[in-house]
Parts: sequence; structure tokens; C-alpha cells
Amino acid sequence: MFNRIKQLFSSKDTSNHILINAYCTVADVPKPGFPHVLNARRDLSNRELQPHLNGLMNHLAQAGGGKMTQVRYHTIRHVQRVRQHVSLSIEAGAMDGFTAWAEAANAIAFMENGSVRDPQGRILLPASGDDGDPKAVVPYPQQAWQRKARSEQLLAARKIVVPATLPPLVSEPELRLRMPEDVLRRMLALFVVAIRAESLSGGHAIAVDELKKRFPPAFAGLTDAERAFLAKDAPTEQETTQFLWRYEAILVLQWVLGLQEELPFADAICDVASISRTVIERGTEGLRKQLAMRPAVEILDALDLHYRQHWATRQAILKKAAAPAGLNDGVLQERHHALNWLVHFEDRDWDEVDTPT
Repeated sequence: MFNRIKQLFSSKDTSNHILINAYCTVADVPKPGFPHVLNARRDLSNRELQPHLNGLMNHLAQAGGGKMTQVRYHTIRHVQRVRQHVSLSIEAGAMDGFTAWAEAANAIAFMENGSVRDPQGRILLPASGDDGDPKAVVPYPQQAWQRKARSEQLLAARKIVVPATLPPLVSEPELRLRMPEDVLRRMLALFVVAIRAESLSGGHAIAVDELKKRFPPAFAGLTDAERAFLAKDAPTEQETTQFLWRYEAILVLQWVLGLQEELPFADAICDVASISRTVIERGTEGLRKQLAMRPAVEILDALDLHYRQHWATRQAILKKAAAPAGLNDGVLQERHHALNWLVHFEDRDWDEVDTPT
């Protein structure tokens, strides 16, 4: 893998330079202000970058005999958030300048010898595969650390304990939010499958053809899994329950679009009647005329807080204990899913969205 990275780009005569492949998570990478040769630079608009990142993550996961350490895990998470890959050949005396640039770009550096380093040059993962310098830190933008601290304070006030080692999440300089029209289309698709599931659960099934007549735009945005569910005259109880839970995800998307005032504390199921009224009374065209997204800071705050709450409920389930502060794991699962989809977590489509904690 590292030999392929080294040879990935052709460059000028850089025999006396240090070759570095920098993997940056921010959208706007600053221009390097130190002596260097720029071999190449590519972002996610380059179709070759994502497969390259996937291969890199696979390499990292298999290195060290496949043992998943905390540093290795966080390094892989960094690669998942990468938005820019920059190949640089740097004069040996210019590394201080590179450090400042790497901090601003929120970059980790892959060196010619196969080691992975943080912006300060400390070894995160040596070529041998073992963890490196204990002082090395996978970088996150300052906003992410500040958000993490705020979430921990809110949770502590409710006596919800989460480990300080849980990492920060995506922050403003790295963010890629779904477009408002995409959020609306996803919300409507979830609404028709949730209505269908609710009617089946209550023993008064609403025909799919009837739903098509009432909410035709919703059917244009269905996923494969949702189409398969709607195609069944008698889905299993488990399938029906799965899609009935989607009301919780709908609440998040309506909140993001400014159609709900708040996301209540996740200790109770949502107000289904309020969610339904929002769609039925306004209609698709009425909703489209009012499309507006909440500020990114509010969405990122919600993601960070729900991620840590979800960790707490999963730990409670593993320990067969009551969830702290009455948190509802089912509610958190759906909210976490919707929020991860909104920020392009792992760049996955709705059916494949993961919610690791």
C-alpha cells in the first residue's frame, strides 16, 4: 500500500526532498506556504479518490495483525472523513512550515517509510503496525473538541457518564450536509413507509396504491429496502416494527428543515400525530416552498450529543442494566441514523448508514 502511495504521482526531481502524502479532512485546504513541490492534489470530485481511501482503510485495518487499537480505530475514522489528498515533496528544512499547514488542513501524514504521523510529526502508527508515540494525537478541528466538551457537560448534568476517550465527530470545516430538497424527499419517503407500517400494526392496512395517490413525490425517493417493504402484502412483524420506528428519523429530518421546533430529550417516543400533521396539512408543495435548513452548528451539536447518548444506551444493554436518565435506545438508533445520513457519514446511502459508537 505505501509503495503504491509513494509512486501514485509523478513529480519533478525531488531526490533531496521528503515525500509526504497528506490526508486532509477540511473542505478548504490552505495553500502551502513553505518550500515544496506539489506532486498532485485531488478531492472527492475525483472518482479515484474514494476507492483509494477505501483501500487505505482496509490496509490500516489489516496492519498489526488485524488488532484494532484505539489509535488505529481513530486513524481509520480520520481517513473516512478525508476530503482532500495532497502529495507533497518537502525540503528537509521546511518541516516546521508543513506542521503549521497540516494543523490548518487537519491532516495526517503518510511517510515514505510506511509510518503514519500526526501534524506535529509524531508517529501514530509505525510501519511495523504497532502503536507509535503515546503523545501522538489523531487531529480534529478545534470546533470538534469544543463541541465534545459541551456535550459532555450536558450529559454530566443528567448524570449520564461517557468515557472521555470517545472521539470528537465531524465539525464545520469538514462538513458536507445533504441538500434541503434531498432531506425533504427522504423525509417524505420515510413518512409513507411509516404510515404503512403503522396501519399494518393497527390491523387497518392502508393500501400502497392509496398512499401513491396521496403522496406521489414520496415514492420517487424510496430506497430498495423501502420498496421491498411496500411490495409485501403481509410483511413480517419484525419488518413492520422496523419501519414503524422510522417516525423517530422523520422527526429529526423535520427538525432539520425547521418544521419542528426542537428535538426533545431522547427518553420517550416522538409525537407521531404532530409529525403527521406537519406533512398532511402543508402538503408536498407547501413543504417545498418553505425549504430551509437549520444552521450547521445546531445539526452538528445534535449529532455529537446523540452519538454519546447512544454509546450510553448500548453499554447499558450490554450490561443488562437500565439506561441512564431513562434514555430510549430505539429512539437514539433512529435519530443517530438520520443524523449520520445528513452529514454523509462514511458517504453511505440511507439503507447502508451505520451508527458505530
